[in-house]
Amino acid sequence: MNFLAISGSARAASTNTAMLNAVSNITADDHIVTVFSNIADLPVFSPDAEGDALPAPVEQLARLIRESDGLIVASPEYVRAIPGGLKNAIDWLVSRDEIIAKPIVLMHASHRGDDMLAQLRLVLATVSDRFMPDLFLRFSLMNLPSGDIEDTLQNPPHAQQIKDFLKDFEARCMSDLA
Repeated sequence: MNFLAISGSARAASTNTAMLNAVSNITADDHIVTVFSNIADLPVFSPDAEGDALPAPVEQLARLIRESDGLIVASPEYVRAIPGGLKNAIDWLVSRDEIIAKPIVLMHASHRGDDMLAQLRLVLATVSDRFMPDLFLRFSLMNLPSGDIEDTLQNPPHAQQIKDFLKDFEARCMSDLA
């Protein structure tokens, strides 16, 4: 299966992006996980800019979503809410068909962030009828340097959790299609 992992962080040294990159590396033999970490490149959403000629970064995101079998979203919490960049990305997609029936799950790289996760669950359940709020994987990785995140997740118990999570996601994607 081909999954698109979207990092909701605009930060270059993002913990969530590092986690998603580690997931991509850990599961490379079983799944293709492409990480989209260019949230900061998307222009501010305006309904006036929607149409056939989308801005290039928005078209790239839409294409990656269209080509994927499912989405994995991981995001930090900013002021107890969804970061503006991630919300902006979702706003660009809400009137398009790429996300409506796309299977979506969440991962989270922190022991906190429940307010943002609640908001994100509400938003994703609104934009996709295949959002899977009960399939969720969380690690406590805050304050780890990016290189240590991959090492931490490569540990057999964590690597197995990741593999099991993606196997469950794959099975749910396939059963929804049957």
